[in-house]
Amino acid sequence: MEQVGAARDLVLGYVRALNAIDEAMRAAIPSLERLADVVGLARSRRISRSGHIGTYSYKVHGAGCRFVSDNGTEVDVDFAADGSEVFDLWRLRWYGLSLPEPLDVTDQDLRSAVQSLQPLLNEVRPGWFSVAN
Repeated sequence: MEQVGAARDLVLGYVRALNAIDEAMRAAIPSLERLADVVGLARSRRISRSGHIGTYSYKVHGAGCRFVSDNGTEVDVDFAADGSEVFDLWRLRWYGLSLPEPLDVTDQDLRSAVQSLQPLLNEVRPGWFSVAN
């Protein structure tokens, strides 16, 4: 049960980090209405596909973006068609491993943690989650 608690803290940390990235990006790019707009800006070449904004570096990929803070913490997120932020267990695990004090948890513990955090989190398709609005 202790590992599920650590996994739960990891998931909550990921959500907090994602919120901090959203705030930092909106402050740096006033025209940004939501974080998913970074992908559109890169595709239209109004910003580079990779670069540094505020305290984060970013790299747009496929349907999402990977953000890395100055301390090396990585938050990789995809965006659904409606612009909502979605993530899977792999992204949560990678986030945990990138922390200044790495946290390695199993997919089973992460799944239990995510389930324990409903209704904060929604499973939008099998294995993919978003923060409820």
